[in-house]
Amino acid sequence: MTTTADIEIAITQSDAASRTLTVTVPLERVLAAEAETARWYSKQAKLPGFRKGKVPEPVVRRRFGQEIKQAVLEGLLRESWDRAREEQKLKPIADPRVRILKFEDGAPLSFELTVDVRPEITLNRVDGFKLTRQAATVSDEQVDAQLLQLREQKAPWVPAEGHAKEGDMVEAAITNLDAGSPDAGEPVRFVLGTGKALPDLETQIMSLDPGATWEGAIRFPEDHPDEERRGTSRRVRVTLNEVKRQAVPDLSDDFAREMGPFDSVIALKAAVRLDLLAEAERESDARLRGELVDQIAAANNISVPPSLLHRAIHAYAQAYGIPEERHHDFEHEFRPVAESQVRRDLIIETVADNEKLHATEEELDARIADVAARRGESPAGVKVSLEKANRLRELERAITDEKVFAHLLGRNAVDDAPAAR
Repeated sequence: MTTTADIEIAITQSDAASRTLTVTVPLERVLAAEAETARWYSKQAKLPGFRKGKVPEPVVRRRFGQEIKQAVLEGLLRESWDRAREEQKLKPIADPRVRILKFEDGAPLSFELTVDVRPEITLNRVDGFKLTRQAATVSDEQVDAQLLQLREQKAPWVPAEGHAKEGDMVEAAITNLDAGSPDAGEPVRFVLGTGKALPDLETQIMSLDPGATWEGAIRFPEDHPDEERRGTSRRVRVTLNEVKRQAVPDLSDDFAREMGPFDSVIALKAAVRLDLLAEAERESDARLRGELVDQIAAANNISVPPSLLHRAIHAYAQAYGIPEERHHDFEHEFRPVAESQVRRDLIIETVADNEKLHATEEELDARIADVAARRGESPAGVKVSLEKANRLRELERAITDEKVFAHLLGRNAVDDAPAAR
């Protein structure tokens, strides 16, 4: 146990990536904080019958008792955390979590702090590895597929005759007959084959002519998101009101000019190929970096602490909007991805610390200036927008990543694989 002044801090649980501390603030310290906060309120308060700054402390305590207590609690929590972080030389990767809080009148303040910290890992070997960079190539088929996607994005939806098929947009009225409603349901509109409707329902819709109606049972698949409906059936009435199909424009010079500063299809194709090649190069670099991280992790026996793994999976679940009831399945499916990401982060942070490769303020300002120049905005404006979007740290991390991998790749052998024919 360690004691700084009158706040007692003890580590009760510890692993490679987390610490749990118990904190006790003696009653004398709590009372002193309350008196100091009450005096501040007395100077600031405006109450009828008293001049500002002349409100008696007992009156202030009666009037602002809850506010004073909350301010005292927040202040002592901050002070305790600052002292714990300094004393224990913690390197937190997030704010601490407060548990088992006890804050009663006439008693000491006590609580538990749990915090995730960056574990200390040792990298005995980061060089001497053999890596292979896959050649970045773009096929004519990829260019054609991208051009088709661009044409489909510009394609209007027009009425179609005959049966609907996959890729068509349909409007239909669907009534749940099991619910006992004789009226037609609200019209729904969706594109067939995009997973917006049950497979059985789509099959029946594709058998109808516009204006026709079908009644029967449709079955919910075994992998339906709602577990209670899996494998069950429902009787419905379906009336197909309308079928629309995209009128994909021809790949012509006129279309090329609509897409931007291109005077011909040849120019548009060249631009598309360059974009695809740049993306292929980024993917090739990402694979190369992944291969290097895997070899470093294996050579140094880098394990992933459970607390960091759980934190990463939880963050991915939130980012992807995974509902609470699916967290267990998601954790099982996404565990390898999360492990790989945590392991990568640990290696990058350790190399950046050891080699002093963290992004500097000057490098961050230069990168912001580049972004501003591309957008035609001021660097100050771009920085403010990044801060509001909480993306400044993301940009700083990207610069650090680039510096770390440039350092590591310079110390390892990289062979270029021949392009596939």
